[in-house]
Amino acid sequence: MARYYKVISGDGHVETPPESWVKYVPTKYQDRAPRLIKLSEGGEGWIVEGQPLLHNGQNITGAKTLAPNATTAPMLLRNDSYFNKDGTAAPGAGNAAQRLREQDQDGIDAEVLFPPVFATRFIEGINDKQAYLSMVQAYNTFLGQDFCSYAPDRLIGNGIIPVTGIGDAIAEMKRCKELGIKSVSFHQFPNGTPMANPREDDMFWDKALEWNMALSPHGGFGGNFGAAGAPPVAAGTGGIQFPQAIMQRAQGPVYGMVHLMVNGTLDRFPKLRIYLAETNVSWMPWSLFALDDSYKMFNQAFDQKLKMLPSEYVRKHFLFSFIRDVLAMKMRDYVPVDNLMWGSDFPHSVGSFPHSQEWIDVIFEGVPADIRKKVLLDVPAEYFGLDTSKPITETASVEKALAR
Repeated sequence: MARYYKVISGDGHVETPPESWVKYVPTKYQDRAPRLIKLSEGGEGWIVEGQPLLHNGQNITGAKTLAPNATTAPMLLRNDSYFNKDGTAAPGAGNAAQRLREQDQDGIDAEVLFPPVFATRFIEGINDKQAYLSMVQAYNTFLGQDFCSYAPDRLIGNGIIPVTGIGDAIAEMKRCKELGIKSVSFHQFPNGTPMANPREDDMFWDKALEWNMALSPHGGFGGNFGAAGAPPVAAGTGGIQFPQAIMQRAQGPVYGMVHLMVNGTLDRFPKLRIYLAETNVSWMPWSLFALDDSYKMFNQAFDQKLKMLPSEYVRKHFLFSFIRDVLAMKMRDYVPVDNLMWGSDFPHSVGSFPHSQEWIDVIFEGVPADIRKKVLLDVPAEYFGLDTSKPITETASVEKALAR
């Protein structure tokens, strides 16, 4: 019997041992690639150039309960392993077929998959640009060819955008498109720095729209007030910048959003939409009010006027997801419900696996069926271009393909 989408998780993570993607790193850079080592207290740690020893920590918890290392490292959470005792892949650390089985177990039909920090943020300490780029490219090759390609309707991958400049960012986004990857993730502005640079960033936004690429920075992007090229300050405001003045009482992922409002990006690109995962929702009612109120309070002091209120920009251009936020739907009259997704965050420790259905029932208790469907299905399907009228890939077919 054909199976159709019912629940799409807007937030999952590919947590894979390095050998799955490091094999695509050119030979001359192999010795600089991340690797796992076994730790005496259990689990593994990552050796990454430019970083101290990195413990697995909460990234591969799966369905296990967090517990401290009571012996050699009592202040660290137990270092859960990428491997079961028999050597097979732990939950969340396996191949495409295993991931589909885990979706089936959790009662979901597809996941938006974000890259592991070990293959993104932590490799930025590699001081050779070409070596760093080769590892970004290696992960994206693995994601497109070896993982998502088996079920692109259920494994919606986010490619990595490098932080080595706008040319590299655009080139890698194009390569992701060619690999069949539907979305890209970035934690800085496209120019590769914490500060917006519209002259460069606009080239990236333009190509993203032209190539129909979803933009999905996890949590937020940019940051660092006072950096070179920052917006001007206003006399009598304590030396703060206009974006900082607007967001000073707000919570959540407001930094990148406000900068795109203030520098005119969202006016120049009226069709631009950006999805910020795992932000949760409960911060929004107060923060959307605070953004508007602060803007009205400070726009004359800075002699800057926006075409819309900040909250209106948010509702038009940004999407968000939540996990175990039981207040999310209780606040539905005060948040942009049309812009919300739910996510399991599997296999991270704050996720809902394997009890996602129980969490969904709690979160959506008393919520009208059309709103439940919108958040769990319609919003992610529309944003990531998924056809809800077609049957989805069967897990068994992928198992067979990988068994050949």
